[in-house]
Amino acid sequence: MGPIEWLRQRDAGLTVLRRAARTAVVMPIVFGVAFGVIRNPIVATYSAFGAFALLLFVDFTGPMADRVRAQVGLGLAGVVLISLGTLIAPITWLAVLTTAVVTFAVFFAGVVSSVLAGATTALLLPFILSSSLPGPPSAIPERLAGWGLATAASVVAIMVLWPAPVRDPLRGRVIEACHALADRLRDEVAGALDMPGGTQAEVEESAERAAAVIKALKHDFYHTPYRPTGLSTGDRALVRLVDELTWLSTVIAAGGPPGPVGPCRVRFGAAVALREGAELLESRDGDPAKLHHALENLRAAAHSVEDIPALRSGLEPSFRAQEIGFAAGAIAANIEVAALSERRTLKQRLLGWQPSGIGGPFAAARERAAAHVQGHSVWLHNSIRAAAGLAIAVLVARLTAVEHAFWVVLGALAVLRSNALNTGQTAVRAVLGSLVGIVAGGALVALMGPNRVFAWILLPPAILVAGLAPAVVSFAAGQAAFTVVLFVLFNLIDPIGWRVGIVRLEDVALGCAVSLAVGLLLWPRGAGRALNVALAEAYSDSAAYLRAAVDYGVAAGADPRAEAQRAAAAARRMDDAFRTYLTERGAKPVPMLDMSRLVGGVVGLRLAADAVLDLWSRARDATPGLTADRSRLRESGGEIAGWYVGLAAALTGTASVPEPLPPGAALPDPQAASPRLVWTGGHLDAARRLQPGLITPAREVAATASA
Repeated sequence: MGPIEWLRQRDAGLTVLRRAARTAVVMPIVFGVAFGVIRNPIVATYSAFGAFALLLFVDFTGPMADRVRAQVGLGLAGVVLISLGTLIAPITWLAVLTTAVVTFAVFFAGVVSSVLAGATTALLLPFILSSSLPGPPSAIPERLAGWGLATAASVVAIMVLWPAPVRDPLRGRVIEACHALADRLRDEVAGALDMPGGTQAEVEESAERAAAVIKALKHDFYHTPYRPTGLSTGDRALVRLVDELTWLSTVIAAGGPPGPVGPCRVRFGAAVALREGAELLESRDGDPAKLHHALENLRAAAHSVEDIPALRSGLEPSFRAQEIGFAAGAIAANIEVAALSERRTLKQRLLGWQPSGIGGPFAAARERAAAHVQGHSVWLHNSIRAAAGLAIAVLVARLTAVEHAFWVVLGALAVLRSNALNTGQTAVRAVLGSLVGIVAGGALVALMGPNRVFAWILLPPAILVAGLAPAVVSFAAGQAAFTVVLFVLFNLIDPIGWRVGIVRLEDVALGCAVSLAVGLLLWPRGAGRALNVALAEAYSDSAAYLRAAVDYGVAAGADPRAEAQRAAAAARRMDDAFRTYLTERGAKPVPMLDMSRLVGGVVGLRLAADAVLDLWSRARDATPGLTADRSRLRESGGEIAGWYVGLAAALTGTASVPEPLPPGAALPDPQAASPRLVWTGGHLDAARRLQPGLITPAREVAATASA
C-alpha cells in the first residue's frame, strides 16, 4: 500500500491534509510578516494562532462565495471576541464568568446554526487567547492587527490553495442508491406498463445491484472512522436519507409482486421521483421543478389507486405501492431540502433558516433550540460541560499564576471528550504526547542553537505534521507535533530553549486535570447512556404520534400535529446523540449495526405515523362512527404504540424487552372494509413487522443500561 492510499484510508477526501497543507504554507508567511517586517511579538503571536484557528480548525463548505463570506464573518466575530476577552481579562471573576457564558453560547448555538457548529473551536480560540493573557485595552489594536492579518491571508488561501471540493462521499452514495432503487422499481413494472425491458433477468440484476448499493451506503456511513457527513442542513438531510433509503429498500424487498396496473403506476411514479431527486442532487444549481412535477404525478397515481373499488381484490399490492410511494415521496422531499439548503445566503445559514420557510426566518431556530432544552440532550450536556470546563481552567490558571495561561484552557478544550473515561484516556495521551514533543523539540532546539534560519526551514513541515497527526495517526501524536511547533515558534520570538517545553507540559497537565474533573462531575457515562435515553424518548414520542394519527383517522380524534412535533424533536435529539456516540473514542458496548437498527426503527415508526396522517388528512369523515373495523384499528394502534412504549422503558433498563406482537391483529377484513381502513391496518402492520428485528439490539442496549 502506497502512502497516498494509506492516507486516504484515514483521511476521506484528503480534507485534513488540505487544511494542514494550507496552514503550513500560510502560517509561516503571516508570522514572518508580523515578526520580521512589522517586528511586533504581539502581532506575530495573534497572526500565528489566528492562522491555526482560521485554516486548521475550520473548513466551510458550499459555493466559493459562501465560503468567503463565512470566512470573513468568522474574522469579524474574532474581532469582537478578542476585544471582549482583552477587556475582561484583568478581573479574574469577570473573566471566569464571561468565559462560561461565551463558551456555552458558542457551543449551544451549533444546535441552531451549522455554520457556528463547524466553527466552534475557531471562534473560541481568539477569545481564549485574549482572556487568558491579561493586557490593557491599549493592546487591542495590536491583537486585532495580528488577527486581521491572519483573516486576510485565510480568505486568499481558501480561494487559491487547494480549494475544497463541492461534493462529498456520502452525497455520491445517496445519488447512487436513488438511481439503483429507481432502476429496480422501473424494471419490476416495465412489463405491466408496456415499457421496454423488465425481463426476469433484468429484475433480478437490478434487485442485486440495489441491495449492494444500499449495503455500501450503510457501510460507508456507519463503519468508517471519519464518517462522510457534516453539520449543515443539507448534510443533516443526507443523514436522514440514509435511513429513509434503507427503509425504502426494505419495503421494496418485502413488497412482493407489483400487482395490477394501478399499483404499477404508483411504483413507476416512485421510480421517476427518485431519479429526478438523484439528478437534482447531482447538479447543485439544478431546477427542482422536475422533481415537483414527478412528485405531483406520484401523488396523483397514489390517489387514483385509493379511489378504485375494483382494486378490492388487489388491496395488498395497492397498499405496498402506496407504502413505496409515500417513502419515495419523503425521500424526494428531503432531497429538495438538501438542494435548497445549499442555496441559502450566509445570513440564512447563520440564523438556521430552513428551506421550507414555514413560520418565518426564526421559527426553525426556535424549534431546534427548544428541542434541546431537555435534561437528556447531548448537545446541552456538551455545552454545559464545555462552559464549566473552560471557566474552571481559566480560574485554575489565574490562581496558579502559570506562564502562558492560555495553554491551560487550550489543554482543557483539546482533551474534553463526551465521557469521563475517554476524557481520562485523552488526558493521558495529551500529557504523554506533550512529553514526547518536549524531548523532540528540545533536541531540535539544541541542534538549532542560535541559528534561526534552520528554525524557519523547520516550521512549515512541523505545522503540516501537527495538522495531520491527530486525524491520521493519534491524538497523542498530534499533541507531540503541536508541542514541537510551539518550541520552534516561541524560540523564534523569544529564544528560551527547552524551558518552553516544561511550561507547556505543566499547563497541559493542569488543563487535562480540569477536563477530567469536569467529565467525572457532570457526565460520567457519556453519549452511550445519553443515546439510550434519546432512543427511548424517540420511540415513546413516535409511538404516541402513531396512536394519535390512527385516532385522528379512524375515530375523528384531535389533530396529531403536537404529537408529530414532539416526535420530530425527540428524533433530532436522538440524531445528535447518535452522531456524538459515533465520534466517541474507544470500543462501543453495542455493535454499530445493532445500534443503527434501533435508530432506523424510529425512522420506520415515524414514517408509518406520517403515512397514516397523510392518508386521512386528504379524506376524513367528520363523524365516522366506531364500526367494528374502526374499533379494531384503534385497539391495534394502542397495542402497537404500547409495545413501543415498553421497548422504550427497556432501553433505559427499567423493564424487560417485550416479545413482538403476533401478526395480522391490525388488519381489517379486506373484502368488507374501505381501502383507507385496510391501508391504515397495513401501516400499523408495517410498524409491527419492525418489532422482531429490534429485539436483539434492544436487549444488548438494555444490558448496558442496567450495568
